[in-house]
Amino acid sequence: MTITGSCHCGKTTFQIDGGIPDALTRCTCSFCAKRGALLAYYTPAQFHVTSAAPDDATYRWNTNLVAHHFCANCGCATYSDSPAFEMDGSWDQHTRRIGVNARLFDNFDACAAHVEVIDGKNLW
Repeated sequence: MTITGSCHCGKTTFQIDGGIPDALTRCTCSFCAKRGALLAYYTPAQFHVTSAAPDDATYRWNTNLVAHHFCANCGCATYSDSPAFEMDGSWDQHTRRIGVNARLFDNFDACAAHVEVIDGKNLW
């Protein structure tokens, strides 16, 4: 299965080699709580940006380990490239994951999906 999606203005587009996870993730850390994305996680090999790079902007904070991408034109949060942290906050120092904003998937109602909450406010 292939998933496609885009930001609001359509200048940032992507495709994912894989299906929609059984549950989306909502994180409660200070950044994610304000950003409002519902995340679907994939391996870096599954995720492909299909638009030109000039409209892709990145925000990093704190440890700079996570690159939060957004469209520089319309401002939509698109995806985050981060370490594959375990629920206890540990990381193997190698494995990464892509958290894609499922609200941007074509023909998908993220609001109707099952959502699990990560207590990022207290974990990270």
